[in-house]
Amino acid sequence: MNDKLQLPHLDYAALSPMLILFGVACIGVLVEGFVPRRVRHKVQLTLALLGLVAALVMVIRQSSTAVITAHTAVAVDGPGLFLSGAIIVLGIVSLLLIGERTLEPGGAFVAQAAITANTDRDREQALRAHGSTEVFPLTMFALGGMLLFCTANDLLTMFVALEVFSLPLYLLCALARRRRLLSQEAAMKYFLLGSFASAFFLFGIALVYGFAGQVDFKAIDTAVQASANDDILLYVGLAMLAIGLLFKAAAVPFHVWTPDVYQGAPTPITALMAACTKVAAFGGLLRLVYVGFKGTEWTIQPVLGTVAVITMIIGAILAVTQTDIKRLLAYSSIANAGYLLVGVLALNEQGLSSSMFYLVAYGFTVLAAFGVVTLVRDADGEATHLSRWAGLGRRSPLYASLFTFILLAFAGLPLTSGFTAKFGVFAAAIDGHQTWLVIAGVVSSAILAFPYLRVVVMMWLSEPGETTPAVSIPGAMTAAALVIGAVATLVLGVAPGALLEVTQNAGAFLR
Repeated sequence: MNDKLQLPHLDYAALSPMLILFGVACIGVLVEGFVPRRVRHKVQLTLALLGLVAALVMVIRQSSTAVITAHTAVAVDGPGLFLSGAIIVLGIVSLLLIGERTLEPGGAFVAQAAITANTDRDREQALRAHGSTEVFPLTMFALGGMLLFCTANDLLTMFVALEVFSLPLYLLCALARRRRLLSQEAAMKYFLLGSFASAFFLFGIALVYGFAGQVDFKAIDTAVQASANDDILLYVGLAMLAIGLLFKAAAVPFHVWTPDVYQGAPTPITALMAACTKVAAFGGLLRLVYVGFKGTEWTIQPVLGTVAVITMIIGAILAVTQTDIKRLLAYSSIANAGYLLVGVLALNEQGLSSSMFYLVAYGFTVLAAFGVVTLVRDADGEATHLSRWAGLGRRSPLYASLFTFILLAFAGLPLTSGFTAKFGVFAAAIDGHQTWLVIAGVVSSAILAFPYLRVVVMMWLSEPGETTPAVSIPGAMTAAALVIGAVATLVLGVAPGALLEVTQNAGAFLR
């Protein structure tokens, strides 16, 4: 792939996927101002889906080239294109959940977020008003920022991309139609903690610049290997950069926002964050570790390895104690961040490819999981307390079977994508002489299987109670999201060869 490297310039074709998404987001803002409300939802949804499909087409067209463009700020290489394509595909599935309006009038989003929560006007709009359509341009801005984040070739571009996709997510978390105070609390926590993480990241950029005199990754790597400057600037700067990235990845001890935000945010937005944000966060971390700071691997591995072990163990143990399905999935996401760190820290080609495979496999599975959560509801909205899921297998055996399959995939059962993904990152870690991480991962997986199996037993072996909710019939878009997520989880477990080949052929990062 490196033989096709072009001289740095502004290559609009290479930048076209993110430019399309940003353009669609801007058009969506205009739609909010000029299109009548009665048709606005259909226009916004159609526009967003067409934009994502067009961006995916451009990613596929660029798959045979590699270029550093925008004056060395963006590297459109194999891993960057693969992760961009993954974000777009997962974004399409997320958008199907976001666009659903049949489960309750107006959908999952409040019509006017400025109305004070729990007032008469708020209760009235929850029953009658159309849902907010601003979610579509906000989602497109977030996805465009994620694409830029995965392909950023210097620290300043990475910081700008981080803010571009973070700010819309802060807003989206506060737009839940039901339980608005919980939603607003989640958004405030996410915003405040995210601001601190961004500040650490920016301060880290300043310290690394003080060490290397540059912010692009190639210059930083050269300085790491040859600079006579004080290493303290390098290592403190790298630690601060890692804090910003590990916050987005939901790794311990930077995970405290995750359960509250996952629980309080509208479930479609939770699904978007669990799938797409994790791809973006680890895409940035992979580029940081494999390109900019490759010469510091003897320092990175023990420190981030310790973070990975703590993340896996804490995520698994705290998942056992949860009584809310969304919080359980949040701690599952935390543990999975630890498994992904195992692949990242292999620091070899197998670690890179297996991490990318894991991100895609986990993304489809978690989207299907939250899709099922949106269906289990009563008159007050989604029923997320685990006690409400008792006997669900007798009320709705089809969707209980689907959720059982998803939980078994999370647990790493053979013939599911979860097994293939974990096997890949663990094998890469062993090949990279990180066996201690694999041992911790296996122990964590065994612990994490308990809360999954507890939910399965509760659904199938408990009698339905008076408070056991019904499972709503999904609309076409939710049904499509569930089918896509379930089929991908099965196919990537039974026949993962095609995607594994794509990840292996994605090549190396441009330097």
